[in-house]
Amino acid sequence: MVKRKAKKKVARKPARKAAKRRKGGAIDYIISKSRTKAVAGINVSGDFYHALDGAVRELITLAEKRAVDNGRKTLRPYDL
Repeated sequence: MVKRKAKKKVARKPARKAAKRRKGGAIDYIISKSRTKAVAGINVSGDFYHALDGAVRELITLAEKRAVDNGRKTLRPYDL
């Protein structure tokens, strides 16, 4: 009889609260730099992405609070 090893349960990582740096110094943004640049139609400074990421995270936080206050676990467009 062959014994099988039990699979280890992998803990889920908590949601990120702020932009975090990855290895090599790159920052993990919510919005893709390349997509933002493609939509803008003009040059985009490096500082813009950090400000955009902060604004998007703030919008998500406020929308999450509104949904929870209304007894929901799902974000809806009108929460923005």
